[in-house]
Amino acid sequence: QVQLVESGGGLVQAGGSLRLSCAASGRTFSSYPMGWFRQAPGREREFVAAITWRGGSTYYSHSVKGRFTISRDNALNTVYLQMNSLKPEDTAVYYCAADPEGDYSVSSDWGYWGQGTQVTVSS
Repeated sequence: QVQLVESGGGLVQAGGSLRLSCAASGRTFSSYPMGWFRQAPGREREFVAAITWRGGSTYYSHSVKGRFTISRDNALNTVYLQMNSLKPEDTAVYYCAADPEGDYSVSSDWGYWGQGTQVTVSS
């Protein structure tokens, strides 16, 4: 079992930055990939970013590539999402996910989820 707790969400103006954190406990953190998804009201949950278990490879959705950076600290059992140049369309609940079994971009392929943290970007 893996437990995930996100933090760092909040209200920010367009063009600003936020850093989300996701603390993991349970199984050995360094043994599985981690990811971030987001869900805006009335929309499906969508892939944002993912990182392999050692952090050697990262993957991003087209909409955030170049603005967001995913990273992990296996010593702290934590994965981060640095979000820069935020836009109002980035407003959503952001979820941390762990241990995918297939396609990183498919939410149903991920085994564990956090409770989510709200990010609101004002124009």
